[in-house]
Formats: sequence, structure tokens, C-alpha cells
Amino acid sequence: MARIDGADPGKQGVLQGLFTRIIYSMVKRKVGRVVMPAKIAAHHAKLLWGYGQMEQSLLSSHLVEAALKNLGQLRVATLVGCPF
Repeated sequence: MARIDGADPGKQGVLQGLFTRIIYSMVKRKVGRVVMPAKIAAHHAKLLWGYGQMEQSLLSSHLVEAALKNLGQLRVATLVGCPF
């Protein structure tokens, strides 16, 4: 359980709420649900933007094979106790 509640796009401003909704839909499409790290990062638009840039860079990099990237992500998630 997180100590901070996730950001609610309805309670944010018009532009930040729209940006948050777009990011939430992209995360939901990729993972299957909106995960808590994205909800927490959505409290600050620049932090959410940077988080999205990092994820996009990771997905678009072709220096390492996709299977090896997935294996590395799974290993790190196991090490830190990430449930998804």
C-alpha cells in the first residue's frame, strides 16, 4: 500500500488532467492496469513526462534484443520485489 494516493485527473487542471489521462491510457494498454508508480508520478507533470521519456527510450532502443531486455526487467523486478 502506497503512502501517497495516486493522482486523480479530474482534480487536476485541464491540461495536466488531459496529459495524465493520456499517460494512464498508455500505461493501461501496456501493462493491463494503471500501476501505482505512474499514479504517483502523475502528481507532478514534469516528473511524469520524464518517466514517460525514459520508458519510451527503453522501448525504442534496438541495441539489445527485446528478449534480453524483458529478461533484464524481470530480473530487476524480482530483486526489488516488484509485484507486476
